[in-house]
Amino acid sequence: METSDVVSMRGREALVLGRGTGLLAVVMAVACMVFVGPSAPSGVPIGRPLPVHAVKDVVPNRVMTWNICNPCEKSDVDRAAEIATYAPQVIGLQEACTRDVERIRDYLERFYGLVYHVEYGPVLRDWGRCGGVPWHPGGFGQAILSAAPMADPVKVEYPDGGSEDRGYMAVTTLVGGRPVRVFNTHLAQRQQEAVRAEQTGVLAEAVARHDRAIVLGDFNAVPDAPELAPMWKLSDATGSRCRPASAATCEPTTDWALKFDYVFLRGVAPIEHSVEHSPYSDHHMLHADVDPAQGVSFGSARARDAWHGASRRCRITHGHPVRGRCSALRCTAPDTAG
Repeated sequence: METSDVVSMRGREALVLGRGTGLLAVVMAVACMVFVGPSAPSGVPIGRPLPVHAVKDVVPNRVMTWNICNPCEKSDVDRAAEIATYAPQVIGLQEACTRDVERIRDYLERFYGLVYHVEYGPVLRDWGRCGGVPWHPGGFGQAILSAAPMADPVKVEYPDGGSEDRGYMAVTTLVGGRPVRVFNTHLAQRQQEAVRAEQTGVLAEAVARHDRAIVLGDFNAVPDAPELAPMWKLSDATGSRCRPASAATCEPTTDWALKFDYVFLRGVAPIEHSVEHSPYSDHHMLHADVDPAQGVSFGSARARDAWHGASRRCRITHGHPVRGRCSALRCTAPDTAG
């Protein structure tokens, strides 16, 4: 074979190899996008130092609600640092991708020593928002993180979500050392008042079954919006001055200076609350310190007797069962505090 033929053949081989390598690189890049998805952060995560006013450990009677904004391409490391600064016992997240919540939970423990249990309440699967694979996109919706174990999780999709699917989730967990039913919801988008009215009706009916409940969420409605009437009827919101009749006194919880985010309390007494501005979402964090021991109002003598009977049977130390099959999360009367 002549030298020119050898050079020509090698040139063709190099061209084929180059094309093959380029094609492989494209395939790998696409595969990475498919399996990792757009919600994944780039680079190696490094914990962010907390401000001097940050708490040192979980605050057992503190709850928080936060719409973390999606898609906003914010770092889960930064989100974890925001949560760790206030370290609530329970956090309700909205617009949450399952894998984002997994990372937030991991970073809370890895960087700040805060250990949380988690329950997910996805209402849809959306690859564009939450990654995953085309045949099984990542879950999108609500999530609850709790420093104590959670029991009896419920996930409900509203019959009409509006422009996209919406729903609520609920768990029983410990807040202030007491079992409390905790709800987390995200109502229909703005300009969909009639849809939200139907949604609050569904939610209020579920909340009304419990004498001790905390409802967290982004309601996409200002305090005096008619669709919030069912929630005001059966509960109160943190901040005694923040009522429909005095909506102007309510501190905004969004970048567009409106209050959309709430901590509704039923049978739980408020102590204090705070709205914390964050550059990592278009919603601010709303956290509240509460006293479940001071707010219980039983609806009937049967419910009261059932609760006290359960309390006598269950001796709870630091939220853990100390004898028999008694559980700190199930030491509740049926259809009352559970």
